[in-house]
Amino acid sequence: MYLVYNMTKRTLAQFSLTDERTHESSQFRTGNWLRGRLFLFGLGFYSYRRFALIHANNGYFVSRLKKNANPRIVGERRKWRGRAISLRGSHLQEQLSKLKRKHIDVTGEFEFKRRQYGERQSSATVEFRVVGVPVTDTDDYHLYVTNLPEEFTPEQVAALYNLRWKVELVFRELKSRYGLETFETRDKAIAELLVMAALLTLTVSRAVLAVFQEIEEERWATTFRSVAQPVLADLALALGHPTPNLPELVRCEARQPEKSRFTLNKRVAQAFSPEVWP
Repeated sequence: MYLVYNMTKRTLAQFSLTDERTHESSQFRTGNWLRGRLFLFGLGFYSYRRFALIHANNGYFVSRLKKNANPRIVGERRKWRGRAISLRGSHLQEQLSKLKRKHIDVTGEFEFKRRQYGERQSSATVEFRVVGVPVTDTDDYHLYVTNLPEEFTPEQVAALYNLRWKVELVFRELKSRYGLETFETRDKAIAELLVMAALLTLTVSRAVLAVFQEIEEERWATTFRSVAQPVLADLALALGHPTPNLPELVRCEARQPEKSRFTLNKRVAQAFSPEVWP
């Protein structure tokens, strides 16, 4: 299941279902809809070509920088006091172990392959911002690649990326609370129905949660699951669907579908009826 989760509105912006061999990153579509939006990517979506297309469509992105990424530094975005090491013209990995800065904020040059046309595939370079914030009690940095402007400090870029954990929490909620961990079916239509039911439940849950802003989402999910049936009954009543007559519903559902067929007890009783004796 591929989805784009809107963390400000707490809604699902996009989703699609594919077979397990299809990588979810292939479902991400570029275009005008990217304008003005900020995307927080896990490393599964890491692609300089994708980042370049988002930038070309006036969108924004933040991603962790891959550990083996080694962009050439073509500019420094902040000045440091004293005899700071100049990074311009060097490669990032050459300097990391030497740096003792509060944070890193440079422009890096990245090379990527364009989409292949026929037998031809050309290369291109693109410049993106690389920021780093120190890891507590170590000499390492958490490194990020982004096209956000300087108005966003490195600390703010890192804080924004931490919001991506919300995506992991949504999937965990869908699996643990709404039954998406395993499906006991091989029927595609039933599987899609179960996914849709879970997503609809999540949507209603988030709509109700908006009334109780102070409640933590995972704790809310556990509570909502326990009251989901009464909530569904109230929604049905509000939409003009009265509560069913349970005794009548049970009697109708359990009734023998063919009136000509007798129950086992009736068939035995009929066999012992004097009317059928020879």
